[in-house]
Amino acid sequence: MNLGLPELLFMLCLALLAVAIIVFAAARAARRPVEPAVGPQEVDARIRHLAAAGKKIEAIKVLRTHTGMSLRDAKLAVDGLAHGRPIRHPALQGPALQQPAGPAADLATRVRRLKSDGRADQAVFLVRGETGMGHDEAVAFVDSIQVAHEGEL
Repeated sequence: MNLGLPELLFMLCLALLAVAIIVFAAARAARRPVEPAVGPQEVDARIRHLAAAGKKIEAIKVLRTHTGMSLRDAKLAVDGLAHGRPIRHPALQGPALQQPAGPAADLATRVRRLKSDGRADQAVFLVRGETGMGHDEAVAFVDSIQVAHEGEL
């Protein structure tokens, strides 16, 4: 293999460029702030806020960061928020949304639990996602459910 000076200089430049890219990426990753540990409800609320504010790309990034969803699935989930569909992923399911160990709780029981936790908006999304109701119908349904007292659940 007969390499001349121009070829050797070109290969040296490529090697230096590769090292510079690696160093730059490592420095950038080190500067990235670490997100504090947050619960599923806070992540869900943040995603909904970003989507409602028209920041769909940021909402998708947050969703992917906290769930490991693929780009396609995260985009579909964020787009679904505009249509009232809830995001269904185990990483975002708080205790109020998870099914009990015994027989599956009916919709009214789950709505009651969400309302008692102060999450009426999430209850509306749940009703819309499971029944196909429009927003106004789902709000009326959620409003009609009486919240049980502490010992009644």
